Amino acid sequence: MTPAPDAPTAAVTVVGLGADGWAGLPGPSRTALREAEVLIGGPRQLDLLPPECTGQRIAWPSPLRPAVPGLLAAHAGRRVAVLASGDPMFYGIGRALAEETAALRVLPHPSSVSYAAARLGWPLEDVEVVTLVGRPAARLAAALHHGRRLLVLSADATTPGEVAALLRDRGFGPSRMRVLEQLGGDRERTTDESTADDWPGAQPPGDPLNLVAVECRRAPEALRLGAVPGLPDEAYEHDGQLTKRHIRAATLGVLAPAPGELLWDIGGGSGSIAVEWMRTHSSCRAVTVERDPARAERITRNADRLGVPGLRVVTGAAPAVLAELPPPDAVFVGGGLTAPGLLDACWEALPGGGRLVANTVTLESEALLADAHRRHGGELVRLAVAHAVPVGGFTGWRQAMPVTQWAVRKTLDTPSGADR
Repeated sequence: MTPAPDAPTAAVTVVGLGADGWAGLPGPSRTALREAEVLIGGPRQLDLLPPECTGQRIAWPSPLRPAVPGLLAAHAGRRVAVLASGDPMFYGIGRALAEETAALRVLPHPSSVSYAAARLGWPLEDVEVVTLVGRPAARLAAALHHGRRLLVLSADATTPGEVAALLRDRGFGPSRMRVLEQLGGDRERTTDESTADDWPGAQPPGDPLNLVAVECRRAPEALRLGAVPGLPDEAYEHDGQLTKRHIRAATLGVLAPAPGELLWDIGGGSGSIAVEWMRTHSSCRAVTVERDPARAERITRNADRLGVPGLRVVTGAAPAVLAELPPPDAVFVGGGLTAPGLLDACWEALPGGGRLVANTVTLESEALLADAHRRHGGELVRLAVAHAVPVGGFTGWRQAMPVTQWAVRKTLDTPSGADR
């Protein structure tokens, strides 16, 4: 927690710095930098400090995150000031430092997002922020909804072009874009508005310190993807191994993803359950296990296409590979139920309060689920969906194969391996 401004100086002070450099810093931030014995930051940030900041200057090595513990340990007992861009606790170095030391004081500066919202007249509470700093551009796809406003934090000067290309590829070419550079500094600039379709690909990249403002507009012919589970089946590349839309929506409803939780998706097929689990919240995580290499590659493509490139795909057979995975909050078994020991291994892996959901269409697997229901309780249901189709000159119902679903929550007082 950051102490009040009049609190004693902490061992490590994080100072937010804007594009205006030293001139834009308030008194407490300047004092912290003058008094620091060690100054740590990026080369660009260190160059913004005047000679009166006499501390030893150390540029962050690359990769940055693994270096944090060592640098703090090397300078323990000295007054350390760390330079950060804008607000250190908003996609900044403040998070990494807070994970390493409680003796932390944070002196924030307005973030580029705050500056951009002010320049554009966009209320921040109505804007979604997506960072592509150190992250794949594909993650932007999950935020694309017609009429939404996005502020995209750029990795460098090439990011605006990558954003435009992704918008075109995902059916959002009519979206309006502007790039805001060097926000708050003497060289601040905002580009003219353009659509992603018309983005000047031949134009050389601008300043690397930039942010991309996007007003999402979906092309009329583009597939509409909603914000809740149950995306159209056409959104997925698949070979028939796909949990269909209505069953998928019902399954995700029972799995009940919550922010920060981890799902095991066993027998991934096309990856639809894991993909839509992760789309419910940016902090949701998933591991999908698929023994067929071609399907595993297809899952990766679906995850990228639908904006969750962080989905981990493990190629291998369950339950053999499960011991290598981090503990789950929930498990979905969509295939391979007859593999010896699979259900028991999934149950053992669940912590108290964890959920397990398994779907099947075969009698053999249904018998396994009935036995698991007898031993562990939960809910056993049959889901049936019929679609209206032409029958000659009339219309009739075509019944899809019914799906048997077992859903159970492991009670907090149930020891591993114990029956209810």
